[in-house]
Amino acid sequence: MVRAARLVLSLIFVLSPVLVTQAADKNASEPMNSLRRDQALQMLKDVHDKVAKEYYDPAFHGMDFEGRYKEATQRITKATSFSDAMGVIAWYLDALNDSHTIFLPPPRPYLVQDGWEAFFIGDNCYIIAVKNGSDAAKKGLKPGDQVLAIEGYRPARDNWRKLNYAFHLLSPRSGMTLVVASPGEQPRQLVVMAQVKDLPQHYNTLNFFLLGEQLAGEEERNLPRFAEKDDVLIWKLPAFLVSDDYIDNFLKRANNHKSVIIDLRGNPGGAEENLDRLLGGFFDHEVKVGDRTERKDSKPFVVKSRGSHAYSGKLIVLVDSRSASAAELFARVVQLEKRGTVIGDRSSGAVMEAREFSLHQGEMLGSLLPYGVEITVADLKMTDGKSLEHTGVVPDEILLPSPEELAAGADPQLARALQLVGVPMSSAAAGQIFPTQWR
Repeated sequence: MVRAARLVLSLIFVLSPVLVTQAADKNASEPMNSLRRDQALQMLKDVHDKVAKEYYDPAFHGMDFEGRYKEATQRITKATSFSDAMGVIAWYLDALNDSHTIFLPPPRPYLVQDGWEAFFIGDNCYIIAVKNGSDAAKKGLKPGDQVLAIEGYRPARDNWRKLNYAFHLLSPRSGMTLVVASPGEQPRQLVVMAQVKDLPQHYNTLNFFLLGEQLAGEEERNLPRFAEKDDVLIWKLPAFLVSDDYIDNFLKRANNHKSVIIDLRGNPGGAEENLDRLLGGFFDHEVKVGDRTERKDSKPFVVKSRGSHAYSGKLIVLVDSRSASAAELFARVVQLEKRGTVIGDRSSGAVMEAREFSLHQGEMLGSLLPYGVEITVADLKMTDGKSLEHTGVVPDEILLPSPEELAAGADPQLARALQLVGVPMSSAAAGQIFPTQWR
C-alpha cells in the first residue's frame, strides 16, 4: 500500500535472462565509460542512504545491509554496461525480500507495449488477453495458453513480480521469447515483438512517476467501470487511485442497490486514503484494520464509519493473484469482520506501506538524470495477528477459470458472484461485462 498519491505498478527485482532478446534501449548495453560508472555509483549511494534512513526495520531483517552495499559497489566498478549497473542496484535491494522496496531506474524515452497480458491462476501462469493486431496475435498467442517459460525462466508465483520488474521496468525490451502450450497441445516457442513508441521530447522526466498520466490523451485509460444487473451494482476498480468525490459518489450510487460486487482483480493497490474512505463506507461502526509498525513507533490503523451513509446491503469482493496491497487489505477486512464474501484466487501477498522518493543528478534541465526508490515505511499486522506479506488473502470461495474459459472470454468468478446475490448469469455472459482494456 502506498501512502502517497501514486503507485508503481511493476514491482520487484532483477534477474539475468539466459535467452535475452534485443533490448529496447540500444544505449543501455553500450560499454561502460567513467562518467556512466560514476553516475551509477552515485545512484547506488543515494539509494543506500535513503533506505538506511527511511526503511521501517532498522535491523533490515538481519540482512548485512552495509556488507551488501560494499559488494554492490564492487560489482558496479566491474560492470561492463550501464544496464548491468542498474541491475546491481536492483540486486542490492533484493535481499530485503520486501514487495514494496525497489529501485526505480531512470525513465526511458519510449513506451513498450507487449500486446499480451499474463498472470497466475492457481499455480500456473496463463495468457489472459492478446491485443488485436499485435505481433503476439499474428504469432498465434491466445488467451488460455499456459506460459511455460519467459526468456528462459519458468514463471512461478514467487518470481512473477521479479520477472515483471526485470522485463518491464528495469530492462524493457522490444521482444521476448516465450514457451507456451495451448490446451491439449504440445509446447511451442515464440519470439513475440512489442510495439515501441517514442515519447514526446517535452515530457517531464523529473516527475517520471506521472509519465502514464502525461500520455492520457494518447492511450486508452484503464478507468473504473460500472455495470448494473437488476438490483446489483458491479464496480471494477483497477487501482486505489481515485478522488474522494469519486468514492463518495460510488457509495451514494451503491445505496440505491440491494447488493454490491467490487471487482478488485488486477488491482495493485494505491493510496491509503482511498482504502480508508472506501472501507468506512461499508461499516456502521469503527473498524480496526490492523497494527502498523513503523521505524520508531507502532500504532493502530483504524477506519471511521461513514455512519448513516454507510452501505448496509450485501457485499461480494473479487480478487485474483494480481490483487495486491490496499486491494488485499480491503478484502481481508471484509473477511475478518464477516461483512461479505470474497471470491476468486489467492491474492498477491504484497502488503506493505511504502513511499516513493524522487532522486536526480545534475542541475541543468538538459543534463538531469532522474531516478528513485520506493521504500517500505511500515509493516501491517491484521487483527488476527498475521501479516499478509508473502501469504495473501485466501478467498472464502476459491474459483479458478479454466484455460478453456480464458480462451472463450468467460468469467466464472463474476458469474458466481452474481449468482450469490440472486442474478443468474452464464460465465460467457459475465465475461462480456468488462472486456479487456488496453493502455
